[in-house]
Amino acid sequence: MTRQGEYYYIQYARFADDLVILIDGYRRWQWLEKAVWKRLLEELAELKVELNRDKTRRVDLAKGGSFSFLGFDMRRCKTRRGKWGVRYVPRMKARTKLLRRLKEEFRRHRSQPVEKVIDRINPILRGWVNYFRIGTASRCFSYVRDWVEKKLRRHLMRQRGRRGFGWKRWSRQWLYDGLGLYSQYRVERLPEALPAGKAP
Repeated sequence: MTRQGEYYYIQYARFADDLVILIDGYRRWQWLEKAVWKRLLEELAELKVELNRDKTRRVDLAKGGSFSFLGFDMRRCKTRRGKWGVRYVPRMKARTKLLRRLKEEFRRHRSQPVEKVIDRINPILRGWVNYFRIGTASRCFSYVRDWVEKKLRRHLMRQRGRRGFGWKRWSRQWLYDGLGLYSQYRVERLPEALPAGKAP
């Protein structure tokens, strides 16, 4: 978007082929659904882009509806302030795919030093977390973090011909500070949306 005066003007990117349009659930905005749909078709026609109607869905989140988009599951829920909003979390399918990839790295480098394993998995974790950190991902991140820690502990114990996870042998802090395991599992909150057409 580019700023001009008090309004923002949209500049289209040719590679952007997925979008979500959210409409407030208040009754006074019900007319917007038809208006937005009409405007969308007009804009696409002007750009000579054909809408894939088989993949286009209209979902009423207020009635319990939900949908998936670019790796996120989206549904309506109340925010911490008690207001209704859209909750988007990493899809279970996306998490499973990540863990399978990490598991394969641990398997392939089973006999390698732990430093090499960390060099392999850190970029994978960094990329995945950076992508999903804008959503409601805290619980998912905690699961991934615990899973990675256990796999790394098992790797260390196997190298010493021992069983278990070495809970008393190595602290969590040592795994991150000493070995350099990726640790930036932080969620970033998106700014609240401004009224249509208004600049910050």
